[in-house]
Amino acid sequence: MQFKRTKRAINGVLLLDKPLGFSSNQALQKVKWLFSAAKAGHTGTLDPLATGLLPICLGEATKFAQYVTDADKTYHATIKLGITTNTGDAEGEVLVTKPVNITQEQFESACAKFVGEISQTPPMYSVLKHEGKALYEYARAGVDIERKVRQVTIQNIFIHTFEVDVATITVSCSKGTYIRTLAENVGAALGCGAHLIGLRRIETAGYLLADAVKIEQLEALSQEQRDALLLPVDSAIENLPKVILNADSSHFILQGQAVWQSGKTPKGDLRLYSENNQFLGLGFLQDDGKIAPKRLIQKTQ
Repeated sequence: MQFKRTKRAINGVLLLDKPLGFSSNQALQKVKWLFSAAKAGHTGTLDPLATGLLPICLGEATKFAQYVTDADKTYHATIKLGITTNTGDAEGEVLVTKPVNITQEQFESACAKFVGEISQTPPMYSVLKHEGKALYEYARAGVDIERKVRQVTIQNIFIHTFEVDVATITVSCSKGTYIRTLAENVGAALGCGAHLIGLRRIETAGYLLADAVKIEQLEALSQEQRDALLLPVDSAIENLPKVILNADSSHFILQGQAVWQSGKTPKGDLRLYSENNQFLGLGFLQDDGKIAPKRLIQKTQ
């Protein structure tokens, strides 16, 4: 006789080091199961080929997952020159092979062309949806779907190593940037082609890979030890201005009402706290000068 696991209203952010071969959703479901969490969500897809930092929001933290998804990200990438694949990475079929006679200076110069705001066309082998189906499903069926060009920003490309036809780089970029596409673009600019053979996310939204835990480490821990790894719900939005409300204002905010706040309040989204520093949720400054609730949390355990 099988017993049904009791799901818990557990709240917080887990920094997971996603393993190779796992989709982001597989990693999410594994973590959700290990925590017996009633609710969970990840914060930006990593391809199965990619590893590294995948913040997973549990419970009330899922209300703020989008802020992590929308944040800038940093990746450590390994690029193979001279070979172009149909997926832009090592999982795809080889389309073209060309000899490589590139210097490190030429490689650095090609990378520099893609620093700043650039246009990217999302790859067909991606989880982006078209009429309810992921693009990679169309690609596997041999169907090419027209994709909308998107504007992304590459803040920096740092070259670590360059050896004949393999380079390792660190890329800091805006959300929605495809490092696979960047590798292909750099290869095209050099005239020899290229594809991605390794990708590891090392930072996002102020979270660092150095603080992340692996799935096998989680499996070896007790439930109490796992819970101790969770970061606070509001860690997902620490970059937003903090406002402390008095007891009356806290009460009315939690009732869904806008409140006055003395002093100068910054515009945009605000982290709201009670006098005893309990996180209440998100608010924003209205045109009339009042702070209105935007996304409140239920009482945490």
